[in-house]
Amino acid sequence: MLLNLLRKLHGFYSTLMFVVVVLLLFCPLLIAAPTLPLRRAIGRFSVRAWLALSFIPFRVRGLDHLPAEPTLVICNHASYLDGLLLTAALPARFTFLVQHGAADWPYVGLAIRRMGCSFVNRSSPRVAAKATKALIDRIKAGESFAIFPEGTFRAEPLMLKFQSGAFVIAARAAAKVAPVVIRGSRAVLGEGAKRVSWAAIEIECFPALEASDDSRAAADALSAQARAVMLANSADGDGGDWTPPPFGTRS
Repeated sequence: MLLNLLRKLHGFYSTLMFVVVVLLLFCPLLIAAPTLPLRRAIGRFSVRAWLALSFIPFRVRGLDHLPAEPTLVICNHASYLDGLLLTAALPARFTFLVQHGAADWPYVGLAIRRMGCSFVNRSSPRVAAKATKALIDRIKAGESFAIFPEGTFRAEPLMLKFQSGAFVIAARAAAKVAPVVIRGSRAVLGEGAKRVSWAAIEIECFPALEASDDSRAAADALSAQARAVMLANSADGDGGDWTPPPFGTRS
């Protein structure tokens, strides 16, 4: 009973700290900052400051595995916090690929745009094809990106099927793919969570992979290889064929 009370108090406190530290203190500074490197530095520091003030352990391992050349970081997706956590972990040269709807979120959408995120619209094949070509050109010009290939997350501890786009881009741009795994974030603020919970968070980067050529078959093989690495090093099960349970049966 005492433990449950302490967990509730921590959840209230850490949620309050998020609002105060990230949303009220650092977001306005981020939005007003004149340069992209400064805005990304503020974003990185704000997340780390919130985690420290919330007494949530945060450890990053394997950054030395990230290639110096243009790279696509491929990360599992387990919680509402994953984008923030990856922002705090990765070097500032990585641009995040985000669902296009996030650009229109009040206040937070402005902060995301100011962080230099690129937005992906999968609703139209023509728009998606044009965006893919643009991303390939940007990678060839020297940019690096980070993406969550599952596209979404569930309360169930499962790694969902990967969408193919990032791997097609990597193959066609001859870019390396760096698998990254987040552990613990689902326990902190997973789907359906009403408050932050305490759990240790760890982010680990693994040696980069690359496609054998620029074909779709090579891209699919690259996806399977990256997913195998991530599954082997994640607490999540294989949800590649996951389907929602019948309505009313989910906890």
